[in-house]
Amino acid sequence: MAYFYCDFRDEDKQSHRNIILSILFQLSAQSNICFNLLSKLYSKHDKGTQTPNDSALMRCLDDVLSLPNQDPVFLIIDALDESPDNTGMPSSREQVLDLVKHLVGLCQNNLHICVTSRPEIDIRTSLEPLTSLRVSLHEQTGQKEDIIKYVSSLVYSDTKMRRWREEDKKLVIETLSERADGM
Repeated sequence: MAYFYCDFRDEDKQSHRNIILSILFQLSAQSNICFNLLSKLYSKHDKGTQTPNDSALMRCLDDVLSLPNQDPVFLIIDALDESPDNTGMPSSREQVLDLVKHLVGLCQNNLHICVTSRPEIDIRTSLEPLTSLRVSLHEQTGQKEDIIKYVSSLVYSDTKMRRWREEDKKLVIETLSERADGM
């Protein structure tokens, strides 16, 4: 299993290249065969003095994921929507979406991919044709109730907000809960 969290506060946690590197490192730590493939890539690039390009990294990842008789591999890319969609051509988000499309296109029976995201239109448009299972929590009543409970606990536990009028507290809770959009 390999896990990657796309963090909007950290540029290193938004790029497709770093997702590939993270997956390779995590899988190589769990398997000698995967480690050997990554080690070969390292050796081909003068033992780390040269940086492999994106194509070389992708080939290595393809080789790792295509190993015969391999146990199931689970890849989790969390918070894809936090990868920016407004800078560069293609944007970081488009590159990550292309990576996911590529991985799905490998058609490896042992490969299982889970991507979490808010339902941004570009992400939905790209991923919906690829998925066999889609779960949305944004419109679930349990999700909305959890948000209301969380905002309420903040409003009623904060020393300054506790002094507010009750109707102001309720307005803040209702407004923030409605505009949270499932987050």
